[in-house]
Amino acid sequence: MEGFIEFIKTSFLHVLPIIVAGVFAIAIVIERYRALFYVYPIENEEAFFERIRDLVMDGKIAEAVALCDRYPTKPVAQVVRKALLRAHQPESLIENGLDLAIEEAAQKIQKHTSYLAMVANVATLLGLLGTIAGLVVSFKAVGTLDAAEKATHLANGISQAMHATMFGLGVAIPCMIAFSFLMNKTNRLISEVDTGAVRVLDIIKQRYFEAESRALNQNYSGGAGPGRGVA
Repeated sequence: MEGFIEFIKTSFLHVLPIIVAGVFAIAIVIERYRALFYVYPIENEEAFFERIRDLVMDGKIAEAVALCDRYPTKPVAQVVRKALLRAHQPESLIENGLDLAIEEAAQKIQKHTSYLAMVANVATLLGLLGTIAGLVVSFKAVGTLDAAEKATHLANGISQAMHATMFGLGVAIPCMIAFSFLMNKTNRLISEVDTGAVRVLDIIKQRYFEAESRALNQNYSGGAGPGRGVA
């Protein structure tokens, strides 16, 4: 521990970029964790879709859109909203709108997470750079010292060089673990958005065919009603 503290004091210029990368990574992890686990998911998604289904089947599209407006930070709700706004349009236009909405939602969900992998790579390379710089300085100094001091100076230089690698990996490894953890949640949320798009499209289609069936039944009933026999 003392050696590590001494390394930080003596090689602060090599350590500082790694510290900055670590702070940047911590900020990303906190922001992404909050967004992926608290801001984006709908607490009771099944109840939300049941309510959307009831409203759409009753022909209350405007109320269904208003329900989605209550969840402005939820990607699933916003995808459903954009589909409902096109509910009166042909199926192909609804699907096109859903594709665009899904792409926007996916970009929002994935935002910033990939930076963790970049920070991990940069921290590793910065540690390697500190290692090489330490070795270069050590070997250069050894060439100017007498035999009695060479071993001690070389050992100290190599120790500092290895500390640089260790410090870089100490930032990179947690970043990669956090990246894998957050990407797993990211992929699950994107899958929920895709599923939500399929569900709302299915609800809209059901509403359309139900309305069409009612119109056909009314026409049939009117044509075969009392006083309308065949001449």
